[in-house]
Amino acid sequence: MVSRYLTPAIGVTALMISSTAFAQEDERYFNGPYISGSIGLESVEDSRNDAIVFDTNGDGTFNDTVSTVSGADAFSPGFCAGTPASATSSGCRGNRQNEGYAVRLGYDRHLGDGPLVVGLLVEGARPGVEEFTSGFSTTPASYTFGREIDWAVTGRARVGISPGDGRGLFYATGGAGYARIDHSFNTSNGANFFTPANERDWQFGWQAGGGAEVMLTRNIGLGMEYLYSSYKDDDFVVAVGQGTAPDTNPFLLESGGTDMRLSNDRFNFHALRATLNLRF
Repeated sequence: MVSRYLTPAIGVTALMISSTAFAQEDERYFNGPYISGSIGLESVEDSRNDAIVFDTNGDGTFNDTVSTVSGADAFSPGFCAGTPASATSSGCRGNRQNEGYAVRLGYDRHLGDGPLVVGLLVEGARPGVEEFTSGFSTTPASYTFGREIDWAVTGRARVGISPGDGRGLFYATGGAGYARIDHSFNTSNGANFFTPANERDWQFGWQAGGGAEVMLTRNIGLGMEYLYSSYKDDDFVVAVGQGTAPDTNPFLLESGGTDMRLSNDRFNFHALRATLNLRF
């Protein structure tokens, strides 16, 4: 009597096991959700044209020259990328590479039976990338603007090819980001009074890049990725007041004060990352 019911049950169980095994064997890589962590080097895109620009007449346009009483350019020693080598010479220690970290959640899907893979991801990152730009006046004195991406949240799409046995993936990626940018200002000028505005704010930007992944097991993979990021950054302004400086001070001659900011209103940087991926 028992065998009458046991035999069909065993048959159904065997069929379920065999179906599950077949589904596992037929399951494709890069086809479903995953979580990923990354670590890498972040470096700013230095430019020889980076400088500090000035609004000496208060019209909101930063295209003025800070002039001395004689009409000479008070910033004739020039500008450079990095922090000052000294307060009295127009030379800089260049910007450095820094470590960055990120965690992402994503979903990939094969299109049809071919090797084409598409996906979407959301990423939270702490890039740690810093950029400094310095200017030098004839006083002599140095003036340094600094900015750092503190946190960033990005959403990206990616399109790739998974050739051969499907264990590898080569892809291009791009999307939009929202980052918190911290600003700083330092100077060796002890006479004027300096008031920074918008020292910390959130800005929109975009990312683009590409990478490769390889699956070590059904669920664990390693990868390398390059990303180029660009964020709008034009809100940080330093207002220069009189302080203990005389009325003949170059910052005061035209309107009693001067506003200054970076000439480059984009914060651009590169990232090269190693990734560890866990797929479900």
